[in-house]
Amino acid sequence: MTVTLGVHASNPSLYYLARLPYLDEELVPLGETGAFHHYSDGTRTGALLADGTIDFGGTGSTPPVTAQAAGHDLVYAAVSAPRPDHGALLVLDTGPVRTVADLKGGTVVLGIGSWQTHLLAKALHTQGLSYAEDITPVRPAAEEDQAQRLRDGEIAGWIAQGAELAAARRSGGFRELIRTGDVVADRSVFFTRRDFATGRPEVVAAIATALRRADAWVAAHPAEAAAIAAEQLGGSAGDWQTALEALPWQLEPATAGFIAEQQEAADIFRGVGFIDRALTVADAHLPELEASVAAALAKAV
Repeated sequence: MTVTLGVHASNPSLYYLARLPYLDEELVPLGETGAFHHYSDGTRTGALLADGTIDFGGTGSTPPVTAQAAGHDLVYAAVSAPRPDHGALLVLDTGPVRTVADLKGGTVVLGIGSWQTHLLAKALHTQGLSYAEDITPVRPAAEEDQAQRLRDGEIAGWIAQGAELAAARRSGGFRELIRTGDVVADRSVFFTRRDFATGRPEVVAAIATALRRADAWVAAHPAEAAAIAAEQLGGSAGDWQTALEALPWQLEPATAGFIAEQQEAADIFRGVGFIDRALTVADAHLPELEASVAAALAKAV
């Protein structure tokens, strides 16, 4: 039987796993084969799981919360270690925004629906401000130069990540108003459908092992991995290598501690209207799957 994993460029572990042989190597002993479904928008992952297009996907912290709020019966499978230097909210170094409170009334460019929403919503919430009412969040448009828009005063802030953040840091002229690790754990999050998790836990564990092996390959070959990203996604290989070397490349089971992080995010999102109902995130946590994945990851190290 074929197991299909969703792949998009915003999840680095899956992005590189799709270019390495590890998935089939882990699945063949179970009588399974692997396939990859490529798509561009990670916020679609919950819907693609629900309609059966994919069996397993990965995103940042926000999409599984919004997917659960949309009624998709998902289960958390694994998470990365925290990524404290993955992203930052940049402002113009010589501009008027000196604190989070100064964002009020301004426009912030971010990946709406991604982990960046969690970052900004929580940062504003801790200052008594509302993501829904006190700022204007906008998605980055294709071909827009957000660094230049900051320099020109068109926007108040920009949440950058990966090679774009490395390039902005290298160019200078910006200040990091919020560093990811100062506000949220910002993990890569991997999840699946409940029927898949309960019916084939050994396959989920094998996928986690394959992801762990892909992570180890990137950690050991950052220059080669950076060249792949630069060729396919744009940007310079040097900036990609800087970004990749900032990631932990460590996979963990989805524990109760992680579920508490997600519950905090869900509560904030409900409070600002980003999701339309209260959630019990623990409904998407299966302790027996956590144990199976933990055992598999321990063997993979």
